[in-house]
Amino acid sequence: MIRSAYRVALSVAFLVVGIAAGALAEVPVITGSPQIVTPALLDWPRDTEKQTPDLTEPTANRLEDLHGELVNCSSMDLVLSTAGNYHMALRDLMRKVVLPEASDEIANWYYSTSPPISPDQIANKHLGFGNLNVGCVPQIAVGPKNLMNTLDSLAFTEGERIPIIRNRGNVILVKKGNPKHIKSIWDLGRPNVRVVTSNPYTEKGSFGNYSGSINNIAANDPNPPGSRTAEKLFHSIFNSDKPYAKWVSGKRIHHREVPWAVAYDHADAGLLFYHLALYAKRSFPDLFDIVPLGGTVDSPEPLPGNTRGTLFAVRIKGEVSNHGEWTQRQLEATERLIEAYQTPGFEEILDRHGIDVP
Repeated sequence: MIRSAYRVALSVAFLVVGIAAGALAEVPVITGSPQIVTPALLDWPRDTEKQTPDLTEPTANRLEDLHGELVNCSSMDLVLSTAGNYHMALRDLMRKVVLPEASDEIANWYYSTSPPISPDQIANKHLGFGNLNVGCVPQIAVGPKNLMNTLDSLAFTEGERIPIIRNRGNVILVKKGNPKHIKSIWDLGRPNVRVVTSNPYTEKGSFGNYSGSINNIAANDPNPPGSRTAEKLFHSIFNSDKPYAKWVSGKRIHHREVPWAVAYDHADAGLLFYHLALYAKRSFPDLFDIVPLGGTVDSPEPLPGNTRGTLFAVRIKGEVSNHGEWTQRQLEATERLIEAYQTPGFEEILDRHGIDVP
């Protein structure tokens, strides 16, 4: 009995060894190459040159595989929470002016460029990007007037708000070559023109700007085409009963989403601040063109009703910071950025990107 069991075990062992040996057979040479499958995304310019290693991967959320909590906020020299539409100018200000002049004083820093989130960011001491949570209260917040009023009402601010930029109105972003022949605000009402805007719920400020400008440009037109009215135009876009999507939007960050929707055939025309459309056109010259709403592409002169917005910067109280007061390094970094916002150098940067000082 024991010998029989031994023989069975030995046979099984030889079989396992045989299978293992077979698994190590020579793998055939691969002569083909895979087709890379990723979502169709715009590859926006990065703030700095790519270095190794770099895990940026557009197949899913770009920060799914960066995990962590940054909560030692006393070691963070500068945190800024800002409306994101002037991100290209802020990048140049930080990388070419502020950081080179203060490399020893501002070593650890970050800022977010999104719809204004600073009230919640301050109250909750939290900002999430994928699996990365950063928990530091910003020293400076930037946004439109209504955001400043909200921050004031919450007693988060210190000192006066400072106007830092004024946009040059809105334009229409279209595909290269303008295949739908869009020439004016009235063309957005045509049945074959799909319009993309910022999200009316998560970006109420910019959406109010864009939708209001559509209505008011039309209402101020002394020679509207045919029997068209501003009200009819507005309803044809935002209250359409068409069986297809006449009006589309992204979820949250329209300065990325509107160009994407136009580039990948989810929309034919997108309302954007002039400087955002200019940045998209410069970044992807083979994908986009701009239809001005007053003036020319190179020299916009906003039509009556074409809203121009102003952004303000304000200091945040140290009492609401993570540790109850700002460190000396943080105070110095705050003042460096506040001062930089008000320099002729920033005015030159703004002008290069199609933005004015207030």
